[in-house]
Amino acid sequence: MMRALLPFLLAPALACAPAMAETPFEKLKARFFAEETEGIARSNGRIEAQTVDVAAKLAGRVTEVLVAEGQIVSPGDPVARLDDRDAQAQLLAAKAALMRAHAGKSVAEASVAQADSALTVAETNRDRVVQLHADKHVSDAVRDDAVNAAVSAEAALKMARAQVTESEALIAAAEADLARAEIALEDLTIAAPVRGRVVYRLREPGEVVAAGAAVVSILDLSDVYMNIYLPAADVGPLVLNDEARLILDPVPRYVIPATVTFISPEAQFTPKSVETASEREDLVFRVKLRVPPELLSRFETQIKTGVRGLGFVRTEPGRDWPADLAVKLPD
Repeated sequence: MMRALLPFLLAPALACAPAMAETPFEKLKARFFAEETEGIARSNGRIEAQTVDVAAKLAGRVTEVLVAEGQIVSPGDPVARLDDRDAQAQLLAAKAALMRAHAGKSVAEASVAQADSALTVAETNRDRVVQLHADKHVSDAVRDDAVNAAVSAEAALKMARAQVTESEALIAAAEADLARAEIALEDLTIAAPVRGRVVYRLREPGEVVAAGAAVVSILDLSDVYMNIYLPAADVGPLVLNDEARLILDPVPRYVIPATVTFISPEAQFTPKSVETASEREDLVFRVKLRVPPELLSRFETQIKTGVRGLGFVRTEPGRDWPADLAVKLPD
């Protein structure tokens, strides 16, 4: 008797049980995965972006960190500074060495002028003594002394000119040292290499960092993509640089354009981020769908990594996209 009444007792309870809510994205995903769209392959994935660790080239003590997490920076914007007192001293020393080298060149040039004048006097005296010797007015010894004096003066002039050349080389070396000191000083101001959002502030003022140690991490807002994983049958017809589409969980009403920028040449087991166990057991190929940079620049304040969504590619290149996958972006 109780068994006969059990269905009637459970029916009201089941009727009153709340239905599980289904998000618009889940409905969309269920529809696309339930229906086969000819010429279109799809898979789920997550939005990712390239992360750049901005590091110190030189070791030193952090004096300032100029950015906060979440801040957007442009290439060349300073993000941190290291203690530059030692670098400033080296720069002053390099400038002094350059001044000393220029002064040495001035001295060498004066020596050239002096040696040139002495050579003129020696040659004039030699010519006069040689003529007197020819007229039998001076001895051979006097003539030889005059000739030797002219030769010595000529050698002194060559040495003075060599000293000018040496001083020019010293100037070039001093200029190189000065440039090196200026670069070392500039390297103590750590600048952003790309336009992006600061995601991690890894160092604080007062900390001592080693050469190559990261100070901040920046999310490159010009390199945003989704990796999807497809079986060989779908990957085979794909063409690099072909159009693709993305639909994201938080905004399923929008269809985002993308480009196929990478197709893995090697198969792998599907990562655990894929929803079903059966899909994780299959060998698949990774396909990278990159969002156009010009579109990223329009919506850079809204870019968020880790957002899940669906990626769509054409297994028949050139095929028209269905109406559901026509590009649709916010105004």
